[in-house]
Amino acid sequence: MKLGGKKYKNTRVDTLIGQQTELRGNISFTGGLHIDGKIQGNVTADGDHGSTLVLSEQGAIEGEVRAPFLIINGLVIGDLYASETIELAPNARITGNVYYEKIEMAMGAEVNGSLIHMDEAVAGKQKPEK
Repeated sequence: MKLGGKKYKNTRVDTLIGQQTELRGNISFTGGLHIDGKIQGNVTADGDHGSTLVLSEQGAIEGEVRAPFLIINGLVIGDLYASETIELAPNARITGNVYYEKIEMAMGAEVNGSLIHMDEAVAGKQKPEK
């Protein structure tokens, strides 16, 4: 995926959820997860510190999202937790808080919630739930 003219190498895809797919329920994954469809439920990376979730422009998630690396270009209704890096592409539409270690946000991306650096969350200003 390209964001801001850069090409990111950390986008290996182990699992693909297609555009015509709707899932209801929580998802746990390791490795790379690419979502073009719709998910109603929490999406969580388990165990792998290099796990990456890519949400395409056509994709949507209604629920909490937790992964080390997040690349978001679709709709998320729920809080996002990126323990490493989150990239919000031009078509990202977030309704919820974004907890991040590092963040890159392209022009056009929307966040209707708070941007909270993980250090602030850990310090008790806003505590992320686990």
